[in-house]
Amino acid sequence: MNETDAENYEEQWWIASLGDVLVWARMRVLDSGVAEVFNAEGETLRYDDEDAARMALLDAEFRSFDGLDDDDATTLGFELDWIEPPEAENDEELLPLMTEKQARH
Repeated sequence: MNETDAENYEEQWWIASLGDVLVWARMRVLDSGVAEVFNAEGETLRYDDEDAARMALLDAEFRSFDGLDDDDATTLGFELDWIEPPEAENDEELLPLMTEKQARH
């Protein structure tokens, strides 16, 4: 069992668009204040706090999924109503779902 399993956390999803591929990142802010970001490469990056994790995600051109509106989604190349963060039982099953190829119309 890792530290994340032993603590309560707040989960946030972030999204980026690379051409016709959507890339997800999951940020968990632990009770301790440490933030963990699970990325599409299968890495869990640890940051001292939520602000540091947010800055790293923004620097990598990710956007907070919860903060998107229809115009943001259109800019990123998808319909907001058609997209939702991936779900899986564990990170191993989640990894292949962290990137989504979008059909272009």
